[in-house]
Amino acid sequence: MASQIATSIQKLQGLGFFEFIVPFLLTAAIFYGLLRKSKVMGDPKENVAVNAIIALVAGFMVWAYPILSGIPVEKMFAEFFFKGTIIILTLLIGVLGAGMFLPPDLPKVIGDNFKGGRGIGIFIIAGVLMSFTIAISVGIDKILFPNWSLGSGSIGFGGGFDNDTLMAGALIIGMAIVVVGISWGGGGGGKS
Repeated sequence: MASQIATSIQKLQGLGFFEFIVPFLLTAAIFYGLLRKSKVMGDPKENVAVNAIIALVAGFMVWAYPILSGIPVEKMFAEFFFKGTIIILTLLIGVLGAGMFLPPDLPKVIGDNFKGGRGIGIFIIAGVLMSFTIAISVGIDKILFPNWSLGSGSIGFGGGFDNDTLMAGALIIGMAIVVVGISWGGGGGGKS
């Protein structure tokens, strides 16, 4: 017998809660935050209604496409956020485990070693690679490129790549970037 929570989630799914409402609210909140931060419409305190209306309309416009074209996004987003959470928890546990063996002032040591744009660039590249790998693994490439699927279809010059091949390729590229970043940063350029 299914629990009450499972039944409630299935009812919400039947109503389109996860297919439209939740992604729409997330998109509208992101647009609203961007409008307030960028101050495109002037002072955010004076233009709350204008920013809200633009965010709501933009959210509806963005989420009209998947519904009108029949692309199922709810499972892709659920899987994307689940895999992202697993990666974050894995990294957190790794940092906690490494904390037993590393110096107690590790944030200061990391801050000193990654001063400047190089360290920030390494973290940005790593984050983009992880996000891209997760996106491809859950099938978001089928939404962005319906006729040019990286995960299972033809890429135009012969067969397609399966998800295992893509994950292995992303892992190799990520490791190569880490090695280049470490060797580039290992020259002691940040210290005087």
